[in-house]
Amino acid sequence: MARAVVFSEYGEPEVLRLVEVEDAPLAPHEIRIRVKAAGVQPFDAAYRRGIFAQYQQAVFPARLGNEVAGVVDAVGSDVTGFVAGDRVIAFMDALGYAEAVVVPAANAVHMPATMPWAEGGVLSASGQTADTALDALAIAAGDRLLIHAAAGGVGSFATQLAVARGATVVGTASARNHGYLADLGAIPVAYGPGLADRVRELVPDGITASLDCIGGEANDVAVELLGGPDRAITVADWQAESRIGVRRIGTDRSAVRLSDLVSLYEKGRLVVPVGKQFALDEAAHAHREIETGHARGKIVLVTS
Repeated sequence: MARAVVFSEYGEPEVLRLVEVEDAPLAPHEIRIRVKAAGVQPFDAAYRRGIFAQYQQAVFPARLGNEVAGVVDAVGSDVTGFVAGDRVIAFMDALGYAEAVVVPAANAVHMPATMPWAEGGVLSASGQTADTALDALAIAAGDRLLIHAAAGGVGSFATQLAVARGATVVGTASARNHGYLADLGAIPVAYGPGLADRVRELVPDGITASLDCIGGEANDVAVELLGGPDRAITVADWQAESRIGVRRIGTDRSAVRLSDLVSLYEKGRLVVPVGKQFALDEAAHAHREIETGHARGKIVLVTS
């Protein structure tokens, strides 16, 4: 038995509750992980509210969480490369808020001994989303990339990864996060009315691409600055494509992509931005924090 966070109806954070669940059976290709840390994403909160019910209806009692770090507890008979006791980072679909998860071994990578649990727990989802987005935009040296909500989870990773590719990054954020963005290598700019003019002042030659991590008017600004939606994408706005032609992308997750992110971390070229940490039984508090829209870095649930 292990504890997991579930919800039995759509609603406010209070619908989240911690319950005992049976350990899932282990298939030959799977591993069981005793979770030490699990990342919390804006998508989790939106899914809990039922915002995506028309696209993906929850089956109650439903669970949440797409990324964890922990210790391998057991391995299936066909698994190679992992043994009990290994530290790992893994990705999954709506299971991570728990003390234990069972995932395909192909969804896990070894976690560096020097990486704190909280950092491992928040690397996979936003890190892979950011890297997928930069690939979709074909960001390369010489690009001038506008990142909306650059101080958030996906934005923090995207900023660093774009800078590593040789791009100039202009990142929108509240004033309190401007120093943080500058430390990541971005040119910070305040969001809100007048954003397009402020970006033009900072980048006289104009931006060449835009990545939206928050939705709404950010995409209108991107289309205005680019002169069209061709090199603008969003990871947050499900209506942007039908409204103004800005394509929404998901995450192309793989162990190879995750391993590349871990390698950058080990080389000191990627900082994993952990924001606030909450205990597993404080999942509702974590959701309230992420729903403010002003969280810096990633929110994480820790089990011990």
